[in-house]
Amino acid sequence: MKKLKFRDALRRTLEIDAGQDRLLLINLYMTQALTLAFALIIFLFQRQNPLRLFHIPHPGTAAAWGIGFGAAVLLADMLVSRWVPEEAADDGGINKMLFGNRAVWHIALISAVAALCEELLFRGAVQHAWGPYWTSILFAAIHVRYLRHWVPTGLVFGISYGLGWIYQETGTLWCPILAHFVIDLVMGLILRFRKEEAS
Repeated sequence: MKKLKFRDALRRTLEIDAGQDRLLLINLYMTQALTLAFALIIFLFQRQNPLRLFHIPHPGTAAAWGIGFGAAVLLADMLVSRWVPEEAADDGGINKMLFGNRAVWHIALISAVAALCEELLFRGAVQHAWGPYWTSILFAAIHVRYLRHWVPTGLVFGISYGLGWIYQETGTLWCPILAHFVIDLVMGLILRFRKEEAS
């Protein structure tokens, strides 16, 4: 009997058809629902009111932090992609499959759902107990598709730590949510329109 090695499974690039695309979306939305559920359960144990996390002391400043950090991450990603070979940043094709043929409104919806659910769990709940460093280790570890290469793993850790830092600096969860949304939206749109140009 042939053994399946974890490393080999991570190296495979996936091909996708319409049925697999539907399963990919179901998996994505179920994962985000579980992420939100875990966040709410942790809030109960911590006796935290999650609504307090959404207080905005200075709306203009919060928006500037969120959009500014998102833009800085996108700029850093562009610089890294100039010098790092594409194979060193490959996630097995998951992001291309997720965003490549998606409508713009759906890319925006996916980005908003992921930003809200993941930031509630990681910045709102986990960081409250563990701080930004260990939260970022966990955040990078759950993005298992990047673990094959140190460059994307390092980027995910750095982005997570930065999101935790802007949350601490501003005192509102809206900043990391907005930054996360901007990053995912722009990256998704790049993948969408790059594929369209190639065909």
